[in-house]
Amino acid sequence: MRAVGLDVHLDFCEVAIVEDGEVRSAGRIETKPEQIELFAGSLGPDDRVALEVTGNAWEIARIIGPHVAQVLVVSPSDTGIRQARAKTDRLDSRTLAKLLAAGSLDAVWMPDRETWVMRRRLSRRGQLVWARSRAKNEIHAVLMRQLVGRPPFSDLFGVKARKWLAGLELAFEERETVDAAMRQIEFLDSEIAEVERLIARDALDSPEIKRLMGVPGVNVIVAASFMAAIGDISRFENPRKLVGYLGLDPRVRQSGPGPATHGHISKQGSVRARHALVEACWSAVRQPGPLHAFYQRIRARRGHSVAIVATARKLSCLFWCLLSREEDYAYAQPSLTKKKLRRLEITAGAERYTSAASGIWKANEAIRDAERELAHQAEVAYARTVRDWHATQAAKAGASATLGRASNRPSKGKAARQTTSP
Repeated sequence: MRAVGLDVHLDFCEVAIVEDGEVRSAGRIETKPEQIELFAGSLGPDDRVALEVTGNAWEIARIIGPHVAQVLVVSPSDTGIRQARAKTDRLDSRTLAKLLAAGSLDAVWMPDRETWVMRRRLSRRGQLVWARSRAKNEIHAVLMRQLVGRPPFSDLFGVKARKWLAGLELAFEERETVDAAMRQIEFLDSEIAEVERLIARDALDSPEIKRLMGVPGVNVIVAASFMAAIGDISRFENPRKLVGYLGLDPRVRQSGPGPATHGHISKQGSVRARHALVEACWSAVRQPGPLHAFYQRIRARRGHSVAIVATARKLSCLFWCLLSREEDYAYAQPSLTKKKLRRLEITAGAERYTSAASGIWKANEAIRDAERELAHQAEVAYARTVRDWHATQAAKAGASATLGRASNRPSKGKAARQTTSP
């Protein structure tokens, strides 16, 4: 059994092989499908191959995979190659081969085909939205340069506002800029609608995405971004591992007998999934329920910014529970969930007006008020549980101390005990 290290570049791959404890360089191969297929055919069925994550690493791993025992795609931050004193392509490939032979590499999870397709579609949608925002900002800049002031519309790109923009008197060069930006926005709107239609079709076939959409504040983009980032929830033994995978866990510094200190979140893993969770919390904390009570409790102590990120962490833990236990959200608002699923069907291409869906949009105020009242009762129950838990912990901490002298600080020479509240 041999250990093969590939240092992947745009035009070539540097190859190194460890066999019988000896490492040797095996030259370069071009990063073309036929050349990689030819190289994979020269490998044995019990060989193992390691390469770092790059833009073309997944396709190379897909070609080599059927020919060898194992292909490991590893994170560059886990190899130590970046910090090496001497760094060349030849040395990097040899380092990868030696680490693989020693069993010191942890592979990055390779997504299945469905997850990979969802990732690419969400990435394309993000790029299109970014480009549309850039074009809109360009129009705002024109209005500022021309001293137009604030437009008389809340949405500058609605139907009436577009007519207002078309009739606005501007310098000819600025008019050209506005017209060009509007053409870009119209084109990008159609492209975004098309990719969202594809995402919605896949979401309708995913029971996991529809289950997550039962949480108030979570739409199809948030749920799909989460599922595209994690793939299979069974990969995570507990919510703590999921939180660490998403980069929502705080950094910890501790050495010697002193207490541990916590810093900012690690921000490892999928940036898109982490941002989607934070954005969802902006809406979720406005709805009555346990998430609102949790947000209010953290905000009272740490402020809004810390509280919203802590709520995103709590939301990821909630997602883990819903998916791993295959349960729907206990405090979901049924009429709101039906509306979100109906919008999802319309986005996927279903008819907008049907007799079967007419009752979904006509949920009366009494039903909505009753659902919100139930969610408010759940929020009150959660807040009461937290208060009782804190009272119990305070009683335990002061049981062996002089009455009125109990201290929350760690005793001298001992590290603080790490506890978490519900």
